[in-house]
Amino acid sequence: MRFERKHAVLLLGVAVWNVVTFGNFAKNLLETYQAGEERPTGYWVAHVLLIVGNFAIAAVLARLGLKAFRATRADRPVAA
Repeated sequence: MRFERKHAVLLLGVAVWNVVTFGNFAKNLLETYQAGEERPTGYWVAHVLLIVGNFAIAAVLARLGLKAFRATRADRPVAA
C-alpha cells in the first residue's frame, strides 16, 4: 500500500485528536485526584495507563503521518 496525502492528514488528525481528548481527560483526572475523591488505587492506575497508552498511540500515528506527509510532498513535481 502506498500512503497518499489524505492518509497522512488522517493519521495526523487522529494523533491530534488523541492528544487533545486524553490531555483533557488527564487534566480532569488530576483535578479529581487533587480534590481528594475516594477511589480504589486500581481506578487511578487503570486510567493513568489508558492516558499513557493513548499518548503513545498518538506519537506513533504522528510519526507515521509526518513520514507519509513528507513522502507525498517529495513525490510532487517542483513548479518552476
